[in-house]
Amino acid sequence: MSAPPTLWEEGREPAPQVVALGLAAILTVVALDLVLVGQLTLFFDLWFVVVSLALALAVRPGDFFTVGVLPPLLMLGVFTLLAFVSPGAVAEPGDSVVQAVVSGLATHSGALLVGYVLCLVTLALRQRVARPAPGRGAAPQASKRAGSPAPRRTTTG
Repeated sequence: MSAPPTLWEEGREPAPQVVALGLAAILTVVALDLVLVGQLTLFFDLWFVVVSLALALAVRPGDFFTVGVLPPLLMLGVFTLLAFVSPGAVAEPGDSVVQAVVSGLATHSGALLVGYVLCLVTLALRQRVARPAPGRGAAPQASKRAGSPAPRRTTTG
């Protein structure tokens, strides 16, 4: 009987689904924050960190790179969208698009840093757990010669 998978081993979602989940979650948080307060607040920051961590736990091991670069791209995408639609949500209402994006990134840089670091550390831990340590649990290497199509030498004697 095998042991149940640990928290680090459970993520099995492919990258496109994790990206869609992250985008949907962040846009939902943005919509809630804008409806409740009218601008992005600490509520957005806290949920950004939670979503970044959840995405790192949900992705399958082969797609770690995609999630490893996702948090900054999510935040940049959200702030760019808001800069076009409602610049007052991330900056001063009269700011240009570029200025609103930069202001938003500067204002919420703490959440970006914490979310990104947690995401990368989680992915690193999952990578370490997924790879068995040398000498522990690794199956002995079979000789590659047995399956080789090369001709075998025979001895005459």
